[in-house]
Amino acid sequence: MNSLLEKVESALDEIRPHLKVDGGDIEIVEITPDNRLIVRWLGNCEMCNMSAMTLKGGVEQVIKQRVPEITGIEVQGAVPVL
Repeated sequence: MNSLLEKVESALDEIRPHLKVDGGDIEIVEITPDNRLIVRWLGNCEMCNMSAMTLKGGVEQVIKQRVPEITGIEVQGAVPVL
C-alpha cells in the first residue's frame, strides 16, 4: 500500500500541470504527526495574489478527495487554511 507521503505526492501531481502553466509549483515540506500537510509555493506561485484561492479551490479539494487522512493544509509561513 502507498504511504501517506506517496498518496499526497500523487494528488499534488494532478495539480502541478496547472501551476506549471503559470510558472509555479508546489512542494511538500512535511506531514506532521497529526497528519497536517505543510506545503511551500514555488516559482510564480510564491508571490501570486491568487495562491490562497488556488490552495482553497484546487489543492484542498484534490487532497480532501484523494487523501482523506490529511487533517489540514498549511502553506509554510501562512495562516492555516483547512
